[in-house]
Amino acid sequence: MKILLLVIGKTDEEYLATGIKKYVGRIGHYASFEMKEIPDPRKRKTLSEEQQKKAESFLILSQLQPSDHVILLDENGKQLTSVNFAESLERQMTSGSKRTVFVIGGPYGFAQEVYDRANAKVSLSPMTFSHQMVRLIFVEQLYRAFTILKGEPYHHQ
Repeated sequence: MKILLLVIGKTDEEYLATGIKKYVGRIGHYASFEMKEIPDPRKRKTLSEEQQKKAESFLILSQLQPSDHVILLDENGKQLTSVNFAESLERQMTSGSKRTVFVIGGPYGFAQEVYDRANAKVSLSPMTFSHQMVRLIFVEQLYRAFTILKGEPYHHQ
């Protein structure tokens, strides 16, 4: 199974980019993984919140294949422990799905079209994080999930 992480816009902060690169490299030891940055919509600053979400939804949906299993990282998604997330990932890996796509939206979340296409929603916390910071938190949790599944000592209970 391939795993794709779609994100809107670039990671501007160097400390976040460094951390993301570290965990993306580690994930590569366990699975075929790619993080793809989708450019911000053109003239983003002149768009209303709803127009921005619509423009982002077009860009997100254009990256998806019909057979993709799509999981949105969304504040209203299901909250999982790291172990539960690892178990969910394992079920997905054994389901026969060729590609699982995790999506981190822009600062205003997702348009309804993206919610309609999604197979699931996951929340990393009831707290709010910047959408750029979520990238680092998510890739660390993905790495952690693989170490849990392999019985490696990274995660402590």
